[in-house]
Amino acid sequence: MRIVIVGGGILGTAHADEAIRRGHDVIHLEREPEARGATVRNFGLVWVSGRADHELDATLRSRELWADLAARVPAIGFRPAGSLTLLRTPDELAVAEEVLARPDSDARGFTLLDPEQVRTTNPALRGDYLAGLYCRLDGAVESRIALPAIRAHLAESGRYTYHPATEARDVTSDSTGVHVRDDRGRTTDADLAIVCPGAALGGLARDLAGDLPLRRVRLQMMQTAPLGEVLTTAVADGDSLRYYPAFAGKALEELRARQPQAPIAAAHRMQLLCVQRLHGGLTIGDTHEYDEPFDFDVDEAPYEHLKAVTEKLLGRRIPPVVKRWAGVYSQHLDPTRLVHRGEATDNVWIVAGPGGRGMTLGPALAEQTAEQLGL
Repeated sequence: MRIVIVGGGILGTAHADEAIRRGHDVIHLEREPEARGATVRNFGLVWVSGRADHELDATLRSRELWADLAARVPAIGFRPAGSLTLLRTPDELAVAEEVLARPDSDARGFTLLDPEQVRTTNPALRGDYLAGLYCRLDGAVESRIALPAIRAHLAESGRYTYHPATEARDVTSDSTGVHVRDDRGRTTDADLAIVCPGAALGGLARDLAGDLPLRRVRLQMMQTAPLGEVLTTAVADGDSLRYYPAFAGKALEELRARQPQAPIAAAHRMQLLCVQRLHGGLTIGDTHEYDEPFDFDVDEAPYEHLKAVTEKLLGRRIPPVVKRWAGVYSQHLDPTRLVHRGEATDNVWIVAGPGGRGMTLGPALAEQTAEQLGL
């Protein structure tokens, strides 16, 4: 088949890779010279540990697909480094112990480590904590490098054409196929179109499907200069237990009741996630804002909180912050849905709204689309 994919983020790129691997021809459109949305404004984490029960199978499959992609495209920087969620209070430790007692604990790759075992696993963590919940299955990719690397690999097939700085304006279908008109005056004819609009829920997406059952979420993050030593795992703090659905249960309810978040963390719905980039710097975040219109500027107080928490866990000052940014992703309103996937018109599909799981689930979502459409 000849397939047009609209959107150059992780979902669009993963769908392109899946289609090429299945023997199809792909024409790929991205409205920016390079993807600039949530795909490149994230941690690059492939996050198994916190996923809800209904997400786990897809997450584990996606983890396999990332490893397969890394074998084909080493430049994406995939590393199966695992993660450590550092627990600083008895209530946080109780949540981890409850999770470890569940039947799916081994499938998630969980192990509870004492402080000495934590420092053996990740010697850079010389700070203050009671224990660490280790997930051996978590991983990371280089979010700002992965997409160009995947596209370069796809181009070697001879069946992939990428058009950056090209905005799809209109997508129609009739008995002869699908027709995509772009802002360069070109119409591309194909058998199928897959539109992955990211957080751009107006414009083409609204023209095709009306108001999608999605909301947008804004986050703030930052990056430091090189740490000067290796952070062997990704790192999360106890506030992440409140955010990720895998930790829901009686112990978490008791934690919420007895251990309120710091006011700044509660106001910005914060957790700490930290991952080291290949260049040695740390990507640190994040906040969550749900009510639009979003601010156009970034607030400094959340950054100061994240810096303080990171330094407590590392037991040292972090390097200078060299970049700060905000990003927006789209998220399905139904928490039981991994993504919105629907046929807007004949042979024109929209796939959007994985929430903060786009990097984690992208390859598996593309595989699901291919299976559903019989590619």
